[in-house]
Amino acid sequence: MADTHAATVHGGPGPRLRWIIVGGACVFGIIVVAGTLTRLHDRHRLHGENVAALIPAVTVVHPGGHAVDTLVLPAILQAWYSAPVYARTSGYLRQWYVDIGQKVTAGQLLAEIDTPDVDLQLAGARAALGTRTAQRDLARITSRRWDRLNALNAVSQQETDERRGNLAASEATRHESAADVERLETLSGFKRIIAPFAGVVTSRATDIGALIVAGTAASQPLFTVSDVTRLRLYVRVPQAYAARMHDGFAARFTVPDYGTRPFDARLIHSADAVDSQSGTMLVQLVYDNAANLLKPGAYAQVTFRFDGPGPQAPPAVHIPASSLLFRREGTGVALVDGSDHVRIRPISIVTDFGTELEVTGLSAQDRVITNPPDDIGDGDPVHPHEAGHGA
Repeated sequence: MADTHAATVHGGPGPRLRWIIVGGACVFGIIVVAGTLTRLHDRHRLHGENVAALIPAVTVVHPGGHAVDTLVLPAILQAWYSAPVYARTSGYLRQWYVDIGQKVTAGQLLAEIDTPDVDLQLAGARAALGTRTAQRDLARITSRRWDRLNALNAVSQQETDERRGNLAASEATRHESAADVERLETLSGFKRIIAPFAGVVTSRATDIGALIVAGTAASQPLFTVSDVTRLRLYVRVPQAYAARMHDGFAARFTVPDYGTRPFDARLIHSADAVDSQSGTMLVQLVYDNAANLLKPGAYAQVTFRFDGPGPQAPPAVHIPASSLLFRREGTGVALVDGSDHVRIRPISIVTDFGTELEVTGLSAQDRVITNPPDDIGDGDPVHPHEAGHGA
C-alpha cells in the first residue's frame, strides 16, 4: 500500500497542477483572442476614419426667393427720323440760314451754294441745245422737201432715205443735248439745300466760304435734321424674357438729367430673332416727345414690369456666382441629394448681377454647393453643412 501511494505521488502531476495549467492556457488564449480582436477593431476604425477623411466637406446654400417681376436694361434715345443733309453739287457755301437747335419745316431753305462751274456748264449746254435744235429743224425741212421731190420722181429713193436718216440723227442729238441741260439744271437746283422734313437742326458742319466737294468719300453732311416729336428706344432683352415681349407692352424709363422722374414708353416692334452671340432679342419702344423734354442720343434705363412668369417659363431664383460649374456639357451647378451625394444639374442664366446670378432650373429646396472643387463629379459622396453653420 505504501509503495503504491508513493508511486502515485512520484509518477506524474496531481489534479490541482493540471487544473492550474489548463486555466493558464485558457487565460492566455483569451488574452490572445482579445488582443487580436482589439487590433482588428482598431484597424477597421482607422480604415473608416481614413475613408471618411477622403470625403470632402462642402458648404451648401439654398437658392434665394423668386426674382422680382422687373427687368432693368440700358437704352439710348434716338430721334424718330434723323437725316444727314449732304451737298449734291460742288462749289463754295454762299450763305447758311439755320443753326443748331432751330426748328425747320419741310422744304425750308437751309443754305445756298455758289457753283460757278455748274453755271457755266449749264450755259454751254443750253447753247449746244440751241445748235442741235436748229440742226434738227433744218434736217426736218430738208427731209420734207426731198419727200416732195421723191413723189415727183425728181430725186432717187436713196437720197430721200439719207435725208430722213439725217433728220432722225439730228432729233437724237437734240434729245441728248436736252437731257444734258436737264441734268445740269437739276444739279444747279442742288445749290439750294433744303430740309427733307420738319424737325430740329441737330448739327451744322459748314460755314460761309467753305469749299463744298460732293460725290467723294470725304464728303460730310452739311446739316443734320432730326424729327424729335417722337423718340425711339432700342433695348436688347435677354432670351429668358423674349416670349413675354409683345407689341404695345408698356414700360417706363429714366434719364440722368431728370433724376428719378419716370417717362412712359410702349413697345412697337421686336426683331423676333435672338442674337446668337449676345443671347438677346432687340426690341424697339417709342416715346411721345411732344413736350420736347428729352433729347436724342441721351442714355436711359428702361424698366419692364411683369405680372408673373411668362408662358411656359420656369421661375427664376438667385444663387451665388461662385456656385457655377463650367463643363463641356454647358453651365450647371452641383447639388447635394438626400443621401449626401453630388448631382450635377444644368441651369440657364437670366441676369448676371456680379456676385449673384438670376437663374432658372432650380427651386428654393435645392442644396447648392458653393465653391465646388473642379474635379467634383456626379455621384460623389460629400459632407454637407449649411453656410453660416458648423459642419
